Amino acid sequence: MPHRDISWRDRWRYRFENTLSRGAPAIIAWLALVSVVIVVLAAITIAITGMGTDPADADNSRLGFIEGGWQSLMHAIDAGNLAADNGWGLRALMLIVTIGGIFIVSSLIGTITAGLEARLTELRKGRSRVIEDNFTLILGWSTKIYSIIGELIIANANQKNPRIVILADRDKVEMDDDIRAKFPSTANTKVICRSGDPLDLDDLAVVSPNSSRAVIILAPESDCPDIHVIKSVLALTNNPHRRAEPYHIVAEIRDEANLEAAELVGGTEAIYVRGDDLIARVTAQTCRQSGLSVVYTELLDFDGAEIYIKAEPGLAGKTYREVINAYVDSAVIGFLRADGTALVNPPMDTRFAAGDSVVAISADDDTLILAAADIEPRPDLKALVPLPERTAPPERTLVLGWNPKGAAILRELDNYVATGSEVVVMCQREGVREKLLQLSKSMQRQRLRFADGDISNRAKLDALKVHTYKHIILLSYSDLPVQQADAQTLITLLHLRNIAEQQGVDLSIVSEMMDMRNRTLAQIAKADDFIVSDKLVSLMLSQLAENKALDQVLQILFSAEGTEIYIRPMRDYISTEHMVDFYTLTEAAARRGETAIGYRQMAFAHDADRGYGVKLNPTKTEKIRFAANDMIVVLAED
Repeated sequence: MPHRDISWRDRWRYRFENTLSRGAPAIIAWLALVSVVIVVLAAITIAITGMGTDPADADNSRLGFIEGGWQSLMHAIDAGNLAADNGWGLRALMLIVTIGGIFIVSSLIGTITAGLEARLTELRKGRSRVIEDNFTLILGWSTKIYSIIGELIIANANQKNPRIVILADRDKVEMDDDIRAKFPSTANTKVICRSGDPLDLDDLAVVSPNSSRAVIILAPESDCPDIHVIKSVLALTNNPHRRAEPYHIVAEIRDEANLEAAELVGGTEAIYVRGDDLIARVTAQTCRQSGLSVVYTELLDFDGAEIYIKAEPGLAGKTYREVINAYVDSAVIGFLRADGTALVNPPMDTRFAAGDSVVAISADDDTLILAAADIEPRPDLKALVPLPERTAPPERTLVLGWNPKGAAILRELDNYVATGSEVVVMCQREGVREKLLQLSKSMQRQRLRFADGDISNRAKLDALKVHTYKHIILLSYSDLPVQQADAQTLITLLHLRNIAEQQGVDLSIVSEMMDMRNRTLAQIAKADDFIVSDKLVSLMLSQLAENKALDQVLQILFSAEGTEIYIRPMRDYISTEHMVDFYTLTEAAARRGETAIGYRQMAFAHDADRGYGVKLNPTKTEKIRFAANDMIVVLAED
């Protein structure tokens, strides 16, 4: 090995820099050492030379080493002590000590201040380990997080010391500020943010996932979001330090093609919400039934009526028809069998078995209470009307705009419309015509047509004669910035409402808003049905995080097969000349094999404060007189 000429100065500087790399404690130690050296040297000088001896002192005693050291230390700390010195020799020495002390103390104060600031900054970054228990953990950050936090705050209102913990690859201070701006008050819920990568096991350990009650994983707003979600689930389920008990994980998947891989990773511990698929299904169902999106939102959010599951041993042996009248302030919609199988709107003679649970719509989990023994249902049988013949004529649907969910919406719509129906798609996007041509080959009941045009152009809308279409679906251009896409949707919506007023018709419009904040602006246009993508997915994630058993129930309600929610004319069930209670509506629906869960009063169809007239889970004993055009909300199979 070649010889290196290393001087003692190089060695000293190397070791000195190595100690400085240890941070503020090392710097403070060096400053303390220099202070000691100065004080000791000054003390030795005083002790040897006899500086500071007072000639008037009878004993003519000299300052010793200890006293000299003390005087030097006091001068190093406080420059004001120079005034009491005797003799120019001592004054000169103490001046040197004081000047050195000034530099040392200044450096010490600066070092301590910088160290404290660095430490406080590090603490604010959120690297300390979370020591909470039984909390909801959110991994990742997206625009959905605000809706989720808002829903969890409402859901936790009757809980003791609820906590929400967030781990995201963002600055903790920024997250705290954003949440504080959205939620000036979080009531009894405490929100704790930590900075880190959910895919990093060390960062994940900071938020103590083993102590969580539920874990919500958000898809990032970037390329390949599903891969990030799958890796996050894997970081939990395959973590070498994971808990023995299964996790309760709720995650969002964008592309259905990635669902199989996600299920392999999550196993029975994870539930996946397919956001685009959910929006497509709800859009197809809502465009044909005005007000249905209000029903869905009411069921999915925690403000108002939502779905609860409760064990009720006292109902064992009763039929479904008997069980739906067993509650005054809750609307039963089905059973959850002991083996975990969900039955929504089962046949009326289905019996409630021991170990089963009731699935019901209620204001809260503590309001799901059996009716008192002295309350007996007394439906007004005279108000019931025979079941009318239902014929479904072909329908014309207009789709304005396009995004990747468009094809799924058209496929879903094909499950509901009558044979001979038609869908016209107008947009200005390359490749849509070819996609519709390919899609038309799989359509069973409807014919597809394409029209090239700007959806916000009034002349184009007039040329299409939009007032002649039974249903209108307004989709956002997802390839545009969110605010620009919503602005175009709002302009188009205003044109549609103006056309409706001029033509004297009431258009059935379902519009998609990318940003929830724009919904308030859209309400000016008197539209009562909206599909807000982030909002609906956020509500679903929040519900499943609170109750994993709801997964099967919600899958049934949102699928095209089996039981679904319908809004039908009230006059098909009862005579509107009678004042009736909800027991009467329940009986009228039960005779058709359906479950009544609410109604819609069309007099309030444009009143946002009254829920656009939609009332779910009304008190069964309360009587009301319905108008001829009012609607009933039921669960039915067709």
